[in-house]
Amino acid sequence: YSSTMTESRPTHLVKRCLAGMLIILELIAQAAASSLHSCPSVCICASDLLSCVNKNFQQVPSGLPSTAATLDLSHNALVRLQDYWLAQLPRLQTLRINHNRINHISTSAFHNATYLRQLDLSSNQLHSIEKHFFRELTNLEELLLYNNRIARVDNKAFTRLGSLQKVYLSWNLITDFPFSSIQELSHPHLRILDISSNKLTTIPIDEVTALPVSIKNGLYIHNNPLMCNCMLYSMFLHWEKHGFSSVRDFREEHTCLAFGEPRASVRFFKHYKIFENCTLAHSLLGIPEANLKVDIGESLLITCETSLQEEHTSYVWISPSREFITYPGNMNQTLRMYTNGTLEIKQAQQEDTGIYVCMAINKRLMRNETREVNVTVLHKKFEGEPFNTGLTTLLGCVVSLVLVLMYLYLTPCRCFCCKKPPPHTPSPPHECSAQSSILSATPPATDGTNRKISANKHVVFLEPIKEVQNGKIKLAISEDFQDAKNPKIQQLKSDTESISSVFSDTPIMS
Repeated sequence: YSSTMTESRPTHLVKRCLAGMLIILELIAQAAASSLHSCPSVCICASDLLSCVNKNFQQVPSGLPSTAATLDLSHNALVRLQDYWLAQLPRLQTLRINHNRINHISTSAFHNATYLRQLDLSSNQLHSIEKHFFRELTNLEELLLYNNRIARVDNKAFTRLGSLQKVYLSWNLITDFPFSSIQELSHPHLRILDISSNKLTTIPIDEVTALPVSIKNGLYIHNNPLMCNCMLYSMFLHWEKHGFSSVRDFREEHTCLAFGEPRASVRFFKHYKIFENCTLAHSLLGIPEANLKVDIGESLLITCETSLQEEHTSYVWISPSREFITYPGNMNQTLRMYTNGTLEIKQAQQEDTGIYVCMAINKRLMRNETREVNVTVLHKKFEGEPFNTGLTTLLGCVVSLVLVLMYLYLTPCRCFCCKKPPPHTPSPPHECSAQSSILSATPPATDGTNRKISANKHVVFLEPIKEVQNGKIKLAISEDFQDAKNPKIQQLKSDTESISSVFSDTPIMS
């Protein structure tokens, strides 16, 4: 029994030690879990939102909840952004650290912040934008850097920001900006680049005009001490003609210094006399413009006309739907590309309408140029023969004449067989009037007092009047055929005037 107790003591001690260790580990895990979801006492936490505004922080507080997607540290006293300070916030998408005193950003300050989409660093004390500042922010869409002390922007500061859409750099001290680094291939989604209210005195016109239309439309460079020259004036007029937002929204703020005098500020779109000697031509700017039209279902060839026509030049086209097209073409074979940069649109459809951008890249010369073509797909319309005015007039005359003849001869006479007999003169029913001018063999004479103008609309000539005496038709006595022996015998003067008496029961003899 004693030996059994001796052997069981070590086992019992081990079990007790293991149980204690498990309890300690559980407590540590609970503490760690609570720290992950803890909220600093001076901050406000709401779901995935963490707000630490205006708390006079000189350093970033520790113990931030890992569930935060939005962090607001604005209006504090932060000076530096240390390495890996966002490692505990893997879900962070929006970071606001504006209105601080930040003048330095460490090399790995934004390490692993791959989900960050909006970064607000405005109203700080940054003096430059280095290439390592934002290289980890591959999904960044909006970058606010206005109201700092930035005087220099590195040529590769935005190279890796392929999702960038908006950059605000206004109200700084920038004297030179690398426009060549903002190209369509590296920044296909860029729509706003605001470098207004800086210290730019000159602008590389060739680099700016080579930018895509989508970037130039949102390129704000007003309120800079630019020197007046014809190239700059022509570029702004070109922007105004195309209705770019950068000119339309701030038309009055586009100024330049005449003769380099700081006090002689001139508005581009108001004082035209200063630029009246400038040659306003697109060739002066080197702006290749093209507007092509094609009927639906037809094919179209678009050439990439740039100055880089060498063996070491490669070409890339960008369709209106933001599709990159390289040799030999896209996957569905609706857009075919040739080795010389020519793009073919096969069986154009309505969705092919838009601006096509060609980029010529020459790595040997370290240059690239952009060419834009506006393509419009038209619906086919039936084109008949030209309108012949003379033929139409003649046809109208013929139709009018036919209608007149139909009206004259084919319209039924309502009074032809229903003409009422003269008053007090009996007539058989359905008797046709023998005095109708239509039935007259020859037109009657027009002289004499016993004539009147016909009321019939079909003819216009005089017709005889039937004189009635004692309810009977008065017949005229013919002097030529009067019988000498029987002077009382009356004969008809004419067949046309006596035809009604032939059918009468009253004897002719009186």
